[in-house]
Amino acid sequence: MTVSLQGKSAVVAAGAKNLGGLISTTLAEQVNIAVHYNSDGTESDADKTVAAVEAAGVKAVKFQGDLTKPQNIERLFDTAIDAFGGVDIAVNTVGKVLRKPIIETSEDEYDSMFDINSKAAYFFIKEAGKRLNDDGKLISIVTSLLAAFTDGYSTYAGGKSPVEHFARASAKEPAPRGISVNNIAPGPMDTPFFYGQETDERVAFHKSQAMKNQLTKIEDIAPIVSFLAGDGWWITGQTIFANGGYTTR
Repeated sequence: MTVSLQGKSAVVAAGAKNLGGLISTTLAEQVNIAVHYNSDGTESDADKTVAAVEAAGVKAVKFQGDLTKPQNIERLFDTAIDAFGGVDIAVNTVGKVLRKPIIETSEDEYDSMFDINSKAAYFFIKEAGKRLNDDGKLISIVTSLLAAFTDGYSTYAGGKSPVEHFARASAKEPAPRGISVNNIAPGPMDTPFFYGQETDERVAFHKSQAMKNQLTKIEDIAPIVSFLAGDGWWITGQTIFANGGYTTR
């Protein structure tokens, strides 16, 4: 039986552009969307995404805020609930990538990476666990580096790794309300965030590790979010490595 998402509502953290933007517009085939964005520089992208969502025939609202501050996550959910009457799906695509040796990493860089990749994820999960409607879906984007043995990404993979434990705990805690909680771990993605951290030689190597000699595309990931939000409801507490064979456990 196909699970209908018609009339449901979603919060998409970092939902204005790149992967988050595509998730917003993909879900908008059936779902009202609260589009979160962080900086003033992303507002125009948020406006375009809101317009695309509304053009699909559903409702949209935008919200700006730094999600490393838990009160802003509360306000994000408040905004969505005020606009739509409730939230059924919560997707967190917030993340920051840094490739740097441990011996060169500053305390400020460490704090920023863990605030964005771990702390924001924790309090997003907390708020979703409190505010999602029964039978809701909570999905976090992590990284396939969680199953890699490599240099340079200590604060990125390290900052994302706690989210697996957060997901397992939070999958058990609201389970009586039918809420499923999962992570998606893409491989290196063909987005500006990736290329800023890598040399041409390393990009070629990353491509060589996956099917068809290519990076993960955002179009490979958005349909998995839709699946977990609907027909994949029985999957919970898992990290799905969606990376074309780049790495696995």
